[in-house]
Amino acid sequence: MPESKQQQADVRESASSKIFEEGVVDTPKVSSIKAVAPQSQIKFTRLAKGNSVSILDRYILKKMMHFIGEPDIHVTLWNNEKFEFGNKPSVAYLRFTERATLYKLLSDPEFQFGELYSSGRISVDGDMVKFMEQVYIGIQKNGAASKLHDLYIRFGHRPIVNSISKAKTNIHHHYDLGNKFYKLWLDEETMQYTCAYFPDPNLTIEQAQTAKLHHVCRKLQLKPGDHVVEAGCGWGGLARFMAKHYGVHVKAYNISHQQVKFAREQAEREGLSDKVEYVEDDYRNINGTFDVFVSVGMLEHVGTKDFAVMGEVIERCLTKDGRGLVHSIGRIKPGPMNAWIERRIFPGAYPPSLTEMMDIFEPNKLAVQDVENLRLHYAKTLEHWLVKFEKHVDEITELMDEAFVRAWRLYLAGSIAAFTMSELQLYQIVFNREHSNKLPWSRSHLYQDETACE
Repeated sequence: MPESKQQQADVRESASSKIFEEGVVDTPKVSSIKAVAPQSQIKFTRLAKGNSVSILDRYILKKMMHFIGEPDIHVTLWNNEKFEFGNKPSVAYLRFTERATLYKLLSDPEFQFGELYSSGRISVDGDMVKFMEQVYIGIQKNGAASKLHDLYIRFGHRPIVNSISKAKTNIHHHYDLGNKFYKLWLDEETMQYTCAYFPDPNLTIEQAQTAKLHHVCRKLQLKPGDHVVEAGCGWGGLARFMAKHYGVHVKAYNISHQQVKFAREQAEREGLSDKVEYVEDDYRNINGTFDVFVSVGMLEHVGTKDFAVMGEVIERCLTKDGRGLVHSIGRIKPGPMNAWIERRIFPGAYPPSLTEMMDIFEPNKLAVQDVENLRLHYAKTLEHWLVKFEKHVDEITELMDEAFVRAWRLYLAGSIAAFTMSELQLYQIVFNREHSNKLPWSRSHLYQDETACE
Protein backbone atom coordinates (compact mmCIF):
# COMPACT_ATOMS: atom_id res chain seq x y z
CA MET A 1 0.00 0.00 0.00
CA PRO A 2 1.76 3.21 -1.10
CA GLU A 3 2.50 5.86 1.48
CA SER A 4 3.28 9.50 0.85
CA LYS A 5 6.74 10.97 1.53
CA GLN A 6 5.22 13.03 4.33
CA GLN A 7 3.78 9.87 5.94
CA GLN A 8 7.17 8.18 5.68
CA ALA A 9 8.84 11.21 7.24
CA ASP A 10 6.32 11.15 10.08
CA VAL A 11 7.03 7.47 10.68
CA ARG A 12 10.81 8.11 10.77
CA GLU A 13 10.40 10.96 13.22
CA SER A 14 8.00 8.95 15.41
CA ALA A 15 10.17 5.83 15.43
CA SER A 16 13.33 7.73 16.29
CA SER A 17 11.67 9.70 19.04
CA LYS A 18 10.44 6.47 20.61
CA ILE A 19 13.87 4.90 20.73
CA PHE A 20 15.57 8.05 21.97
CA GLU A 21 12.72 9.63 23.92
CA GLU A 22 14.54 9.55 27.25
CA GLY A 23 17.53 11.60 26.18
CA VAL A 24 20.02 8.78 25.60
CA VAL A 25 21.40 10.81 22.69
CA ASP A 26 20.63 14.22 21.28
CA THR A 27 19.80 12.99 17.77
CA PRO A 28 18.89 9.63 16.20
CA LYS A 29 21.62 9.91 13.57
CA VAL A 30 24.47 7.68 14.75
CA SER A 31 27.09 9.71 12.90
CA SER A 32 26.36 12.78 15.00
CA ILE A 33 26.12 11.16 18.44
CA LYS A 34 28.36 12.67 21.11
CA ALA A 35 28.51 10.66 24.32
CA VAL A 36 28.64 12.56 27.59
CA ALA A 37 29.70 10.78 30.78
CA PRO A 38 27.17 11.12 33.60
CA GLN A 39 28.28 13.27 36.53
CA SER A 40 28.69 10.19 38.74
CA GLN A 41 31.31 8.78 36.34
CA ILE A 42 33.66 11.78 36.18
CA LYS A 43 35.88 10.40 38.99
CA PHE A 44 36.69 7.39 36.84
CA THR A 45 37.54 9.55 33.85
CA ARG A 46 40.20 11.38 35.84
CA LEU A 47 42.15 8.19 36.47
CA ALA A 48 43.39 8.14 32.88
CA LYS A 49 44.06 10.81 30.32
CA GLY A 50 43.00 10.94 26.70
CA ASN A 51 42.46 7.50 25.20
CA SER A 52 44.54 5.62 27.76
CA VAL A 53 43.05 2.85 29.90
CA SER A 54 43.40 2.86 33.67
CA ILE A 55 43.91 -0.05 36.05
CA LEU A 56 40.38 0.53 37.31
CA ASP A 57 39.00 0.36 33.75
CA ARG A 58 40.58 -3.06 33.25
CA TYR A 59 39.43 -4.25 36.65
CA ILE A 60 35.82 -3.20 35.98
CA LEU A 61 35.82 -4.89 32.58
CA LYS A 62 37.19 -8.16 33.95
CA LYS A 63 34.73 -8.18 36.86
CA MET A 64 31.84 -7.48 34.49
CA MET A 65 32.83 -10.33 32.18
CA HIS A 66 33.37 -12.67 35.13
CA PHE A 67 29.89 -11.81 36.37
CA ILE A 68 28.34 -13.06 33.11
CA GLY A 69 30.40 -16.24 33.12
CA GLU A 70 33.26 -15.12 30.83
CA PRO A 71 31.58 -15.91 27.49
CA ASP A 72 33.70 -16.75 24.45
CA ILE A 73 34.11 -13.22 23.13
CA HIS A 74 36.90 -10.70 22.60
CA VAL A 75 36.62 -7.15 23.92
CA THR A 76 38.38 -4.12 22.47
CA LEU A 77 38.56 -0.91 24.47
CA TRP A 78 38.65 2.65 23.17
CA ASN A 79 42.47 2.62 22.93
CA ASN A 80 42.41 -0.61 20.86
CA GLU A 81 43.59 -2.69 23.83
CA LYS A 82 42.20 -6.22 23.43
CA PHE A 83 41.00 -8.76 25.98
CA GLU A 84 40.09 -12.41 25.42
CA PHE A 85 37.51 -14.21 27.55
CA GLY A 86 36.26 -17.78 27.61
CA ASN A 87 38.06 -21.00 26.71
CA LYS A 88 37.00 -21.37 23.08
CA PRO A 89 37.52 -19.33 19.91
CA SER A 90 35.63 -16.06 20.02
CA VAL A 91 32.20 -15.92 18.38
CA ALA A 92 32.18 -12.12 18.28
CA TYR A 93 34.14 -8.96 19.06
CA LEU A 94 32.68 -6.38 21.43
CA ARG A 95 34.08 -2.85 21.17
CA PHE A 96 33.69 0.07 23.57
CA THR A 97 34.10 3.44 21.88
CA GLU A 98 34.86 5.37 25.10
CA ARG A 99 35.37 5.02 28.84
CA ALA A 100 31.95 6.48 29.69
CA THR A 101 30.31 3.63 27.77
CA LEU A 102 31.90 1.00 30.00
CA TYR A 103 30.58 2.61 33.17
CA LYS A 104 27.19 3.30 31.62
CA LEU A 105 26.87 -0.41 30.88
CA LEU A 106 27.92 -1.25 34.42
CA SER A 107 25.11 0.88 35.85
CA ASP A 108 22.30 -1.26 34.31
CA PRO A 109 23.60 -3.98 31.94
CA GLU A 110 20.23 -5.38 30.79
CA PHE A 111 18.82 -2.01 29.75
CA GLN A 112 21.96 -0.08 28.85
CA PHE A 113 23.40 -2.62 26.43
CA GLY A 114 20.50 -2.03 24.07
CA GLU A 115 20.77 1.74 24.49
CA LEU A 116 24.50 1.81 23.87
CA TYR A 117 24.41 -0.58 20.92
CA SER A 118 21.55 1.30 19.25
CA SER A 119 23.36 4.62 19.56
CA GLY A 120 26.62 3.20 18.20
CA ARG A 121 28.59 3.58 21.44
CA ILE A 122 29.05 -0.21 21.58
CA SER A 123 29.63 -2.30 18.47
CA VAL A 124 29.53 -6.06 17.92
CA ASP A 125 31.54 -7.58 15.08
CA GLY A 126 30.70 -11.17 14.26
CA ASP A 127 27.61 -13.29 14.76
CA MET A 128 25.17 -11.24 16.87
CA VAL A 129 22.97 -14.28 17.63
CA LYS A 130 25.91 -16.37 18.87
CA PHE A 131 27.12 -13.38 20.88
CA MET A 132 23.76 -13.13 22.66
CA GLU A 133 23.67 -16.90 23.18
CA GLN A 134 27.08 -16.72 24.83
CA VAL A 135 25.79 -14.07 27.23
CA TYR A 136 22.80 -16.27 28.15
CA ILE A 137 25.09 -19.30 28.58
CA GLY A 138 27.44 -17.29 30.81
CA ILE A 139 24.64 -16.03 33.07
CA GLN A 140 23.13 -19.51 33.33
CA LYS A 141 26.55 -21.02 34.09
CA ASN A 142 27.35 -18.49 36.78
CA GLY A 143 24.88 -19.43 39.51
CA ALA A 144 25.50 -16.32 41.62
CA ALA A 145 25.08 -14.05 38.61
CA SER A 146 21.88 -15.85 37.64
CA LYS A 147 20.39 -15.37 41.13
CA LEU A 148 21.35 -11.70 41.17
CA HIS A 149 19.89 -11.33 37.68
CA ASP A 150 16.60 -12.90 38.83
CA LEU A 151 16.43 -10.51 41.79
CA TYR A 152 17.24 -7.55 39.56
CA ILE A 153 14.54 -8.25 36.97
CA ARG A 154 12.00 -9.08 39.68
CA PHE A 155 12.48 -5.92 41.74
CA GLY A 156 14.24 -3.55 39.38
CA HIS A 157 11.46 -2.91 36.87
CA ARG A 158 7.99 -1.48 37.11
CA PRO A 159 4.95 -3.82 36.91
CA ILE A 160 3.04 -3.99 33.63
CA VAL A 161 -0.43 -2.45 33.81
CA ASN A 162 -2.29 -1.95 30.52
CA SER A 163 -5.46 0.11 30.71
CA ILE A 164 -7.45 0.50 27.50
CA SER A 165 -5.80 3.88 26.75
CA LYS A 166 -2.33 2.62 27.72
CA ALA A 167 -2.74 -0.50 25.60
CA LYS A 168 -3.62 1.62 22.56
CA THR A 169 -0.52 3.79 23.10
CA ASN A 170 1.69 0.71 23.44
CA ILE A 171 0.33 -0.93 20.30
CA HIS A 172 0.72 2.30 18.33
CA HIS A 173 4.38 2.43 19.39
CA HIS A 174 5.18 -0.92 17.78
CA TYR A 175 2.58 -1.84 15.16
CA ASP A 176 1.90 1.56 13.59
CA LEU A 177 5.47 2.04 12.32
CA GLY A 178 4.15 1.73 8.78
CA ASN A 179 2.97 -1.24 6.74
CA LYS A 180 5.75 -0.64 4.22
CA PHE A 181 8.35 -1.38 6.92
CA TYR A 182 6.79 -4.70 7.94
CA LYS A 183 6.17 -5.76 4.35
CA LEU A 184 9.92 -5.73 3.74
CA TRP A 185 10.70 -8.62 6.09
CA LEU A 186 7.52 -10.53 6.99
CA ASP A 187 5.89 -13.09 4.68
CA GLU A 188 4.33 -11.09 1.89
CA GLU A 189 0.94 -12.80 1.55
CA THR A 190 -0.49 -12.83 5.08
CA MET A 191 1.94 -10.53 7.00
CA GLN A 192 2.13 -12.97 9.91
CA TYR A 193 4.05 -11.42 12.79
CA THR A 194 3.82 -14.46 15.06
CA CYS A 195 5.58 -17.82 15.35
CA ALA A 196 5.45 -19.97 12.22
CA TYR A 197 5.16 -23.76 12.28
CA PHE A 198 7.84 -25.94 10.65
CA PRO A 199 6.69 -29.57 10.35
CA ASP A 200 9.62 -29.70 7.92
CA PRO A 201 12.60 -27.50 8.96
CA ASN A 202 13.36 -26.80 5.29
CA LEU A 203 10.09 -24.95 4.63
CA THR A 204 10.23 -21.34 3.48
CA ILE A 205 8.83 -18.75 5.88
CA GLU A 206 5.74 -18.41 3.65
CA GLN A 207 5.14 -22.18 3.72
CA ALA A 208 5.71 -22.34 7.47
CA GLN A 209 3.29 -19.50 8.15
CA THR A 210 0.64 -21.26 6.05
CA ALA A 211 1.34 -24.44 8.02
CA LYS A 212 0.85 -22.45 11.27
CA LEU A 213 -2.51 -21.13 10.10
CA HIS A 214 -3.68 -24.66 9.28
CA HIS A 215 -2.30 -25.92 12.59
CA VAL A 216 -4.33 -23.34 14.52
CA CYS A 217 -7.50 -23.98 12.49
CA ARG A 218 -7.25 -27.74 12.98
CA LYS A 219 -6.72 -27.36 16.70
CA LEU A 220 -9.93 -25.31 16.76
CA GLN A 221 -11.74 -27.97 14.66
CA LEU A 222 -13.29 -25.29 12.49
CA LYS A 223 -16.21 -26.26 10.31
CA PRO A 224 -18.27 -24.28 7.76
CA GLY A 225 -20.76 -21.95 9.39
CA ASP A 226 -18.87 -21.51 12.67
CA HIS A 227 -18.75 -18.01 14.11
CA VAL A 228 -15.29 -17.04 15.32
CA VAL A 229 -14.09 -14.07 17.36
CA GLU A 230 -10.42 -13.13 17.22
CA ALA A 231 -8.75 -10.95 19.87
CA GLY A 232 -5.80 -9.07 18.40
CA CYS A 233 -5.83 -9.86 14.69
CA GLY A 234 -2.67 -8.15 13.43
CA TRP A 235 -2.95 -7.49 9.70
CA GLY A 236 -5.92 -9.84 9.56
CA GLY A 237 -4.27 -12.80 7.85
CA LEU A 238 -5.62 -15.51 10.16
CA ALA A 239 -9.19 -14.20 9.95
CA ARG A 240 -9.10 -14.16 6.14
CA PHE A 241 -7.47 -17.60 6.06
CA MET A 242 -10.15 -19.11 8.32
CA ALA A 243 -12.93 -17.61 6.21
CA LYS A 244 -11.38 -18.63 2.89
CA HIS A 245 -10.23 -22.17 3.70
CA TYR A 246 -12.62 -23.27 6.47
CA GLY A 247 -15.86 -21.47 5.57
CA VAL A 248 -16.33 -19.65 8.88
CA HIS A 249 -17.49 -16.15 9.76
CA VAL A 250 -14.98 -14.06 11.71
CA LYS A 251 -15.24 -10.94 13.84
CA ALA A 252 -11.69 -9.73 14.51
CA TYR A 253 -10.70 -7.04 17.04
CA ASN A 254 -7.56 -4.89 16.94
CA ILE A 255 -6.57 -1.46 18.29
CA SER A 256 -3.88 -0.73 15.69
CA HIS A 257 -5.41 1.66 13.15
CA GLN A 258 -2.90 0.92 10.38
CA GLN A 259 -3.32 -2.84 10.75
CA VAL A 260 -7.12 -2.67 10.69
CA LYS A 261 -7.06 -0.40 7.64
CA PHE A 262 -4.76 -2.83 5.81
CA ALA A 263 -6.88 -5.84 6.86
CA ARG A 264 -10.11 -4.31 5.59
CA GLU A 265 -8.55 -3.44 2.25
CA GLN A 266 -7.21 -6.97 1.86
CA ALA A 267 -10.57 -8.53 2.73
CA GLU A 268 -12.25 -6.32 0.12
CA ARG A 269 -9.61 -7.23 -2.45
CA GLU A 270 -10.04 -10.97 -1.77
CA GLY A 271 -13.85 -10.81 -1.80
CA LEU A 272 -14.13 -11.79 1.88
CA SER A 273 -15.80 -8.70 3.33
CA ASP A 274 -19.07 -10.59 3.79
CA LYS A 275 -17.33 -13.23 5.94
CA VAL A 276 -14.80 -11.16 7.89
CA GLU A 277 -15.49 -8.07 9.98
CA TYR A 278 -12.55 -6.11 11.38
CA VAL A 279 -13.35 -4.05 14.46
CA GLU A 280 -10.99 -1.30 15.60
CA ASP A 281 -11.54 -1.73 19.31
CA ASP A 282 -10.08 -3.29 22.47
CA TYR A 283 -10.66 -7.00 23.14
CA ARG A 284 -12.35 -6.05 26.42
CA ASN A 285 -15.23 -4.65 24.36
CA ILE A 286 -15.95 -7.87 22.47
CA ASN A 287 -19.70 -8.44 22.26
CA GLY A 288 -21.85 -11.20 20.79
CA THR A 289 -21.84 -14.99 21.04
CA PHE A 290 -19.37 -17.21 19.16
CA ASP A 291 -18.51 -20.86 18.65
CA VAL A 292 -14.78 -20.18 18.75
CA PHE A 293 -12.43 -17.75 20.49
CA VAL A 294 -8.88 -17.35 19.19
CA SER A 295 -5.98 -15.10 20.14
CA VAL A 296 -2.58 -15.43 18.47
CA GLY A 297 0.24 -13.24 19.72
CA MET A 298 -1.81 -10.79 21.80
CA LEU A 299 -1.64 -12.16 25.35
CA GLU A 300 1.91 -10.81 25.74
CA HIS A 301 0.36 -7.31 25.59
CA VAL A 302 -2.41 -7.95 28.12
CA GLY A 303 -0.55 -8.05 31.44
CA THR A 304 -1.27 -10.57 34.19
CA LYS A 305 -3.47 -8.14 36.12
CA ASP A 306 -5.98 -8.34 33.25
CA PHE A 307 -5.86 -12.11 32.67
CA ALA A 308 -9.00 -12.55 34.77
CA VAL A 309 -10.73 -9.90 32.65
CA MET A 310 -9.73 -11.73 29.48
CA GLY A 311 -11.14 -14.94 30.96
CA GLU A 312 -14.41 -13.19 31.70
CA VAL A 313 -14.58 -11.94 28.10
CA ILE A 314 -14.09 -15.49 26.82
CA GLU A 315 -16.64 -16.90 29.26
CA ARG A 316 -19.38 -14.47 28.27
CA CYS A 317 -18.87 -14.71 24.50
CA LEU A 318 -18.60 -18.50 23.99
CA THR A 319 -21.55 -20.77 23.23
CA LYS A 320 -22.23 -23.72 25.56
CA ASP A 321 -20.03 -25.98 23.38
CA GLY A 322 -17.55 -23.23 22.54
CA ARG A 323 -13.83 -23.83 22.27
CA GLY A 324 -10.76 -21.67 21.86
CA LEU A 325 -7.02 -21.27 21.49
CA VAL A 326 -4.52 -18.84 23.00
CA HIS A 327 -1.06 -18.57 21.43
CA SER A 328 1.54 -16.60 23.38
CA ILE A 329 5.21 -16.08 24.11
CA GLY A 330 5.86 -17.25 27.65
CA ARG A 331 8.38 -18.32 30.27
CA ILE A 332 9.10 -21.47 32.24
CA LYS A 333 8.73 -19.45 35.44
CA PRO A 334 7.39 -15.93 36.03
CA GLY A 335 9.67 -13.08 34.98
CA PRO A 336 9.40 -9.86 32.96
CA MET A 337 10.42 -9.13 29.41
CA ASN A 338 13.97 -7.91 28.87
CA ALA A 339 14.00 -4.35 30.23
CA TRP A 340 15.31 -2.73 27.06
CA ILE A 341 12.88 -4.59 24.75
CA GLU A 342 9.96 -3.75 27.02
CA ARG A 343 10.92 -0.05 27.07
CA ARG A 344 12.05 0.50 23.47
CA ILE A 345 10.46 -2.21 21.29
CA PHE A 346 7.41 -3.71 23.03
CA PRO A 347 6.17 -1.32 25.72
CA GLY A 348 3.77 -2.98 28.11
CA ALA A 349 4.83 -6.50 27.06
CA TYR A 350 4.96 -9.41 29.51
CA PRO A 351 5.57 -13.11 28.62
CA PRO A 352 3.57 -15.18 31.15
CA SER A 353 4.33 -18.57 32.62
CA LEU A 354 1.82 -21.40 32.26
CA THR A 355 0.86 -20.95 35.91
CA GLU A 356 0.02 -17.31 35.27
CA MET A 357 -1.93 -18.16 32.12
CA MET A 358 -4.20 -20.41 34.17
CA ASP A 359 -5.70 -17.24 35.68
CA ILE A 360 -7.56 -16.93 32.38
CA PHE A 361 -9.07 -20.40 32.48
CA GLU A 362 -9.49 -21.67 36.04
CA PRO A 363 -11.71 -18.91 37.50
CA ASN A 364 -14.05 -19.22 34.50
CA LYS A 365 -14.22 -23.03 34.47
CA LEU A 366 -12.61 -23.27 31.04
CA ALA A 367 -11.10 -26.72 30.58
CA VAL A 368 -7.58 -26.87 29.10
CA GLN A 369 -7.41 -29.73 26.57
CA ASP A 370 -3.99 -29.35 24.99
CA VAL A 371 -0.73 -27.45 25.53
CA GLU A 372 2.02 -27.34 22.90
CA ASN A 373 5.37 -25.57 23.17
CA LEU A 374 6.72 -24.33 19.81
CA ARG A 375 9.85 -22.65 21.24
CA LEU A 376 12.32 -23.75 18.54
CA HIS A 377 9.78 -22.98 15.82
CA TYR A 378 9.90 -19.34 16.94
CA ALA A 379 13.69 -19.32 16.86
CA LYS A 380 13.58 -20.52 13.25
CA THR A 381 10.86 -17.99 12.39
CA LEU A 382 13.04 -15.18 13.73
CA GLU A 383 16.02 -16.48 11.76
CA HIS A 384 14.01 -16.08 8.56
CA TRP A 385 12.89 -12.59 9.60
CA LEU A 386 16.43 -11.48 10.41
CA VAL A 387 17.72 -12.68 7.03
CA LYS A 388 15.00 -10.72 5.21
CA PHE A 389 15.57 -7.71 7.47
CA GLU A 390 19.27 -7.63 6.56
CA LYS A 391 18.44 -8.16 2.89
CA HIS A 392 16.37 -4.96 2.93
CA VAL A 393 18.50 -3.05 5.43
CA ASP A 394 19.23 -0.17 3.04
CA GLU A 395 15.53 0.39 2.37
CA ILE A 396 14.74 0.17 6.08
CA THR A 397 17.50 2.64 6.91
CA GLU A 398 16.06 5.06 4.37
CA LEU A 399 12.57 4.63 5.85
CA MET A 400 13.76 5.01 9.45
CA ASP A 401 17.42 5.69 10.30
CA GLU A 402 20.59 3.85 11.26
CA ALA A 403 19.87 3.86 14.99
CA PHE A 404 16.46 2.29 14.39
CA VAL A 405 18.07 -0.43 12.25
CA ARG A 406 20.61 -1.23 14.97
CA ALA A 407 17.86 -1.42 17.59
CA TRP A 408 15.73 -3.81 15.55
CA ARG A 409 18.72 -5.93 14.55
CA LEU A 410 19.49 -6.38 18.25
CA TYR A 411 15.84 -7.12 19.01
CA LEU A 412 15.57 -9.83 16.32
CA ALA A 413 18.97 -11.42 17.06
CA GLY A 414 18.45 -11.27 20.81
CA SER A 415 15.03 -12.87 20.46
CA ILE A 416 16.51 -15.78 18.49
CA ALA A 417 18.99 -16.34 21.31
CA ALA A 418 16.25 -16.07 23.95
CA PHE A 419 14.32 -18.90 22.31
CA THR A 420 17.30 -21.14 21.52
CA MET A 421 18.54 -20.76 25.11
CA SER A 422 15.02 -21.37 26.52
CA GLU A 423 14.75 -17.94 28.12
CA LEU A 424 11.46 -17.67 26.23
CA GLN A 425 8.84 -20.27 25.28
CA LEU A 426 5.95 -20.26 22.80
CA TYR A 427 2.75 -21.79 24.14
CA GLN A 428 -0.43 -22.79 22.31
CA ILE A 429 -3.26 -23.68 24.69
CA VAL A 430 -6.51 -25.25 23.48
CA PHE A 431 -9.54 -25.08 25.78
CA ASN A 432 -13.33 -25.51 25.84
CA ARG A 433 -16.34 -25.21 28.11
CA GLU A 434 -16.34 -27.23 31.33
CA HIS A 435 -19.14 -29.64 30.39
CA SER A 436 -18.58 -29.89 26.64
CA ASN A 437 -17.98 -33.46 25.46
CA LYS A 438 -17.34 -32.55 21.84
CA LEU A 439 -13.69 -33.52 22.09
CA PRO A 440 -11.39 -35.25 19.59
CA TRP A 441 -10.29 -38.78 20.57
CA SER A 442 -6.75 -38.22 19.32
CA ARG A 443 -4.48 -35.61 17.76
CA SER A 444 -4.62 -37.23 14.33
CA HIS A 445 -6.66 -34.32 12.92
CA LEU A 446 -3.67 -32.00 13.46
CA TYR A 447 -1.37 -33.80 11.07
CA GLN A 448 -3.40 -34.38 7.92
CA ASP A 449 -2.15 -33.27 4.51
CA GLU A 450 -1.82 -29.47 4.56
CA THR A 451 -3.35 -29.19 1.09
CA ALA A 452 -6.56 -30.93 2.18
CA CYS A 453 -8.35 -27.63 2.85
CA GLU A 454 -6.87 -25.65 -0.01
